[in-house]
Amino acid sequence: MDYFSVPATVPEMFTRLPNDFRVNRRETEWASINARGRIIDSFLEAPVMHADGRLYVSDIPYGRIFQIDAAGHWELALQYAGEPNGMKFMSPSEAYICDFLHGLVRWDVETNEVSPLIARKNSERFKGLNDLTISSEGDIYFTDQGQTGLHDSTGRVYRYTRGGRLELVLDGVPSPNGLVLSADESVLFLAVTRDNSVWRVPLSKDGTAYKVGRFMTFNGPGGPDGLAMTAKGNLVIATPGVGAVWVVNEFGEVLERHDCRPFGNLPTNIAFDRDDTGRFYITESLTGAILVAQTQY
Repeated sequence: MDYFSVPATVPEMFTRLPNDFRVNRRETEWASINARGRIIDSFLEAPVMHADGRLYVSDIPYGRIFQIDAAGHWELALQYAGEPNGMKFMSPSEAYICDFLHGLVRWDVETNEVSPLIARKNSERFKGLNDLTISSEGDIYFTDQGQTGLHDSTGRVYRYTRGGRLELVLDGVPSPNGLVLSADESVLFLAVTRDNSVWRVPLSKDGTAYKVGRFMTFNGPGGPDGLAMTAKGNLVIATPGVGAVWVVNEFGEVLERHDCRPFGNLPTNIAFDRDDTGRFYITESLTGAILVAQTQY
């Protein structure tokens, strides 16, 4: 299928990282590899809505988390010696962060204390955590991506249960990235960036994976990154590199294409508003912008 034959809508600009928060451009270890060597002033990711209506985003290379109010005003909520990426709130005062340096960490929003939750498995450190999703039971599914790809298919997906048990869900993955559970939580959708595809991972009752297959395959220089699920149970896929966000149904049929390229070609992740109107936010990481779009699906 030619995905670009689907008529596109263009998101709106919601807000941009203010100049006062843009770091004087300098090389960082993270950006030298993960941003193709570019000297960058920020790299925004992992949008997530708080219960109070504020949007939170991470800035990976500079260890920052920002909060943005409904009017688009920015505040620095946290800065620490880490590389925060995927982030989800377990409660209004507690968030879990996939930190590329430190593993899975807990952030106490009230005290601003960041503490390690899981730094390694069987005495082996993670390759570099990327993103997470949380089930209705409080189980945390997260990806260990590191620098894996088709040359090194050793990426992994883990589940950290509400009871504190760390379990391997899937290994042998070439660059596991964003992930989200289906509406009934029987399937885990997984963005496999270097495979340019989204995998469908059915889950058994004990949480183990079986009959894993490719759900969708893309073309272009950048595979899928962040995933989200609409209130109606359709999958939303951010594809940096080709500059688009897609909404697809359970059969992998494209329902909508949101073309972010007028602003930049690195839409990395998505977060829905809490009002169930289909309004969602997109981090455009090339320019440090937050875009806003609407889906009817």
